[in-house]
Amino acid sequence: MKKIGIIVGSLREQSYNRMIAATVPELGLAEETAYEYISIADLPLYNADIDVGDGPEAVRLYREAIRGADGLLIVSPEYNSGIPGVLKNALDWASTPTRTAALIHKPVGIVGSTPGPKGTILSQQQIRQTLEATQSWVLPFQKMYISQVMDKVDAERGRLTDETTLKYLKRYVQTLLGWIDQSQGLQ
Repeated sequence: MKKIGIIVGSLREQSYNRMIAATVPELGLAEETAYEYISIADLPLYNADIDVGDGPEAVRLYREAIRGADGLLIVSPEYNSGIPGVLKNALDWASTPTRTAALIHKPVGIVGSTPGPKGTILSQQQIRQTLEATQSWVLPFQKMYISQVMDKVDAERGRLTDETTLKYLKRYVQTLLGWIDQSQGLQ
């Protein structure tokens, strides 16, 4: 059974991206996959002065959760045409120490949603660039941008409900699972 760590790039409780992340375990892939939400809410701002040993306790637990996952799914909004600061901070913490960083050779998929018409094109480019710099293995050639997300979720239930988008999300996660299998052969 594969274990997927899910990181949401927003701290907002009613985040559309949190709703999408909450939908992933319900896609019908549960028999072959276990999911764990990896919180970034308690991480301090990155500071190399406190990144000694295992770092602060919240950082140690965060890195441990990433290391324990076979792959990651990042579900993130776009803020001001870019990566949310809280997510960039989390990726920075997972990128150190350089030779043993939790993100090295970690298969990663990226999904993002926004109320706007362009999805999360720019933030996903920046997330991908950051992950590639950390030697993560980002799912190649596959992108999932969800635009006008407010019309595709049931905010009361906190879930993605648009049937077409659900099919694409399921296919994306299936592709990520295949990428994890391929990546394990590369290590």
